[in-house]
Amino acid sequence: MNSEEEFFDAETGLESDDSCEVSFKDALLFDSKQVTEGRQENGVWERRKTLPALMISRNNFSVWSILKKCIGMELSKIAMPVEFNEPLSFLQRISEYMEHTHLIHKACSLSDSVDRMQVVAAFAVSAVASQWERTGKPFNPLLGETYELIREDEGYRWISEQVSHHPPVSAFHAQSLKQEFEFHGSIYPKLKFWGKSVEAEPKGTMVLDLLKHKEAYTWTNPMCCVHNIILGKLWIEQYGTVEIINHSTGDKCVLNFKPCGMFGKDLHKVEGYIQDKSKKKRRVIYGKWTECMYSVDPKIYDTYKKSDKRTAGDSKGLKQDNSCEGEEADEMPDAQETVTVIPGSALLWRITPRPAYSAQIYNFTSFAVTLNELEPGMEKLLAPTDCRLRPDIRAMENGDIELASAEKERLEEKQRAARRERSEEEETWLTRWFQLGVNPHTGAEDWLYTGGYFDRNYSDCPNIY
Repeated sequence: MNSEEEFFDAETGLESDDSCEVSFKDALLFDSKQVTEGRQENGVWERRKTLPALMISRNNFSVWSILKKCIGMELSKIAMPVEFNEPLSFLQRISEYMEHTHLIHKACSLSDSVDRMQVVAAFAVSAVASQWERTGKPFNPLLGETYELIREDEGYRWISEQVSHHPPVSAFHAQSLKQEFEFHGSIYPKLKFWGKSVEAEPKGTMVLDLLKHKEAYTWTNPMCCVHNIILGKLWIEQYGTVEIINHSTGDKCVLNFKPCGMFGKDLHKVEGYIQDKSKKKRRVIYGKWTECMYSVDPKIYDTYKKSDKRTAGDSKGLKQDNSCEGEEADEMPDAQETVTVIPGSALLWRITPRPAYSAQIYNFTSFAVTLNELEPGMEKLLAPTDCRLRPDIRAMENGDIELASAEKERLEEKQRAARRERSEEEETWLTRWFQLGVNPHTGAEDWLYTGGYFDRNYSDCPNIY
């Protein structure tokens, strides 16, 4: 297999060797007919609660045999076996940004710009929350691959397209069914292997337009590091500064996703503040990206911190390394106490609990479980390039790893052959639903949705499967 077609993922690395092997007794809990073919009595489709098959074991595969020559390298051209994937395309993975769409609706309903900003900040944090313990690698989208997601219960529809293969770029656009908001962007992930860890740099800007308020917010996601790629238990760390800008009011929110720190005291912590255009601090934001986020008045926050003796021992002289490179130990620190709520704080967001059996289904959230589901009649409506129609992902979801591997290799070879043919005929690839343009808020080059996908005219879609 030509390795240049393999391995990119904006958020995660690989699954650890201690992935659970599930007994037959455990398997009895998962009857795919019960959970994937059911309907509610009123005739409304009830989304499935789990996957058709349990997660496969990865105990017989060595990541080190593949990555040992790749230290310090960018990983977009490293071949990885299908066993280290999870049964979702990267296009489906990024649609998980929408799991907490209720926060956008909340922001739309608020009259004060600072109140809106703090809820938008909570949404930006919630968008990366599903990554915790999601250490399986999504399937690389094929060039021209698409994914649509319509959630009438949440009031939005989503379309994404793989607009470039080298470099890999995924563009997405979500819009409110009631014309309240638009959420869009494009992602160009950069990954490097540092011996024991994979570091992911998220290239690309998120844009949230609150149409009623004529406001546009932009931000980029934090850095992500997957520790213990070779040995030990995998764990994920997010770190770096996320700056959210309201381009209409000049308000800004600066969030610091803290690195783990000495003895894990800052594991998962996020702290920051909102300032207005005159640079006056209006609110302090704090919490954990794996749990919840709160907002509090800056004066209350400062008073609390000064009186909190637990902060007295914090040393500002210790320089924390914010990268995966050169770590002496990658052991995941014990989880510290949950977020200590400062009196007078307002809860902005709390994570949705995962299913009790999540570890047996790739650590999926309840939302992620539904993303590759084919509802009755859906196949006739989808574009032929939709992720749900990919045979390799479907085979893996059904637990047939041999078929998944064979189909994955077939699709990659078909893609290589199509690229060679275009090269010989001096043709360039034409995207269908997005075009390269200029982000009106940042002035940077970006992929913008051109519309028309939901007209359901797919006659010019390529045969990529």
